[in-house]
Amino acid sequence: MNNSINSSSLHDLLGIPLDTPLSIDEMCGRLHPVLYPAPALSVRLEQFCNALVTVMQSLGIPVLSAEEASGEDGRFSPGTVILAPGYFPDDMLAINRVTTLYNNIIVGIYDEPAPLTMDSSPQQRLDAIVGRLARDMVHILVYVTDQSWTICTMNGGVVIFNTSYPLMVDVRNTLVPKLTAQVVPPRAEELDIMPGALQTGTEEFDAVAADFMQCSALWSNNASLLTHTSTKGLDYRSAFYQRIVARYLDQRSGMSYGFFASQRPVAVKPALFFPGAGLLPLRLQGADLFVPVPQIRVITTRSGCRKNHLDPRRDLVEIGLVQRNGKGRAYLKTPAGSSAEIVAKPSFDTLTILAHALGNALAASMLMTLKPESGFPLHLARFGASMTHWHDYPDLSQLPEGYYLHGESNPPVACSTPQSAAYSLLGKIAALEAALEQGREYRGDVHVEPNHGTNIVGILSLAETALLLNPSLSVELITEER
Repeated sequence: MNNSINSSSLHDLLGIPLDTPLSIDEMCGRLHPVLYPAPALSVRLEQFCNALVTVMQSLGIPVLSAEEASGEDGRFSPGTVILAPGYFPDDMLAINRVTTLYNNIIVGIYDEPAPLTMDSSPQQRLDAIVGRLARDMVHILVYVTDQSWTICTMNGGVVIFNTSYPLMVDVRNTLVPKLTAQVVPPRAEELDIMPGALQTGTEEFDAVAADFMQCSALWSNNASLLTHTSTKGLDYRSAFYQRIVARYLDQRSGMSYGFFASQRPVAVKPALFFPGAGLLPLRLQGADLFVPVPQIRVITTRSGCRKNHLDPRRDLVEIGLVQRNGKGRAYLKTPAGSSAEIVAKPSFDTLTILAHALGNALAASMLMTLKPESGFPLHLARFGASMTHWHDYPDLSQLPEGYYLHGESNPPVACSTPQSAAYSLLGKIAALEAALEQGREYRGDVHVEPNHGTNIVGILSLAETALLLNPSLSVELITEER
């Protein structure tokens, strides 16, 4: 893990909490699980849970009983991860014993195969996972059989382990990171929302919208760009639990995954070799640099919209990062004149998008000082940069020239977590460092998120990136247009 930016700076720049664990050892030290079994467990499930508790304890993670972890009101303390094996009646669901929706992760553990097949499409996989999450009011699913156990997460991620019982390496390297940070949407108090402030009738917007539309068309038949799982058609236990899901998702009508984003041009100043007011201390290639932090603007897809069938004047929003008294403050501008029926919510990926955009600006600033002939700062100042995120991984042969790969060995956390944003920013600095060490041109980065997906960020437009990643679909589209 490249710790080129310290935790204090991550907090000031992006609001990432100071105590956010970034390494697996830190995650193990912060984890507070409790075992809350259903009234009756199968022998297989009981043996699996006993093995899981033993492995966690060997990692220095104490697992409390439900009685030990409950307060006087019978509720679990905030920050507790609730391991809930078995099948619960409504009145015993773990969600009924938490104090808030956002401070506890609940893990449903089941004696059954995962509801997936080898032929399941990514969308079918996501629909099955989200449906079970809503039915049992949990955040993570674990399925147990005689031959394997499977983890399913809210982002559609599926990890299969071909062992009867959990091994220490799998619990430490995969399960623990997923239990450490909860998937939550940005909260209203974390950013400034400006309804109708994005002007859609400008020359700049029209040019950006055209790039988005070409990109959307090129991705339209790619099953890896998950479109939409509606919350209306899910099988809820009751209207009460349906309302809880709606509150948890900040009243969104469903879940969609992936994003397209266009960072708007930003002219940065060169990094310095000495400290000063308003400069970010950053370490690169063993040297200390001090980098001016600019304002950031990004046009991106609206949360919940269908990325493969965009309407620019209602599906594009602007997010940004403004520096106030040495701290970054995020904002969201919704389109001018958009229908009152279209509710623009900040994306679950908002912090990650801003981290990438900020990282681009920091990289450009350092290149101006360390490699003045580099074309990246000039391109960022004139044209900005693009970002594409989808829940799959590119073939290495598809990587654009001058784009540097990172993130493959990071802990597998989900989007919308502070860790995801931190890894995006820190990994970009590591990618820049690799380019400088190799004496090669830096044009962007490819951030692989294990068990999650990929972010491709750099000087290519959205349409150019889509063309690169969807070559066969691109030929079909061109043929149809002719």
